[in-house]
Amino acid sequence: MEPRFNLFDNEFALKFGKRFAGASLLVEQSPLPKTTRELVSLRVSQINGCGFCVDMHTKEAMAAGESAARLNLVAAWREAVVFTEAERAALALAEEGTRLADAHTGVSDETWARVREHYGDDEVATLLSLIALTNAANRLNVIVRNPAGSYEPGMLAAMID
Repeated sequence: MEPRFNLFDNEFALKFGKRFAGASLLVEQSPLPKTTRELVSLRVSQINGCGFCVDMHTKEAMAAGESAARLNLVAAWREAVVFTEAERAALALAEEGTRLADAHTGVSDETWARVREHYGDDEVATLLSLIALTNAANRLNVIVRNPAGSYEPGMLAAMID
């Protein structure tokens, strides 16, 4: 698959990408555990069909020590026993926050209550920012058909330097 547009060859897109990656760096510095961040980003990317981001978040999670079993079960997290209650709350928020058009109510009160039960204000702010950033990145990559498979852990962080 060839990309329709190379986001790294265009001056404006590159400037935007660096600022976008800078926002991602702020999320990386948050108190939310890296494995939770990667699981959430992976689930959002799966829902949006973004192969590039599925590849990236799977590899980043593995580099952070995440197990193959848990990564393989993210798409079926409701039926899996390998996730904590806090992770399940984050994954529910990720799904409902990504599928806004599928439900007129957006994020349910039940999901929000579970998230608040497990996460403090800074972690909630991180989850919200992460879900928004991942959805935006997915849309950019899907629109330009950015191919999956070539991502190496740390590539996003290197873009900021």
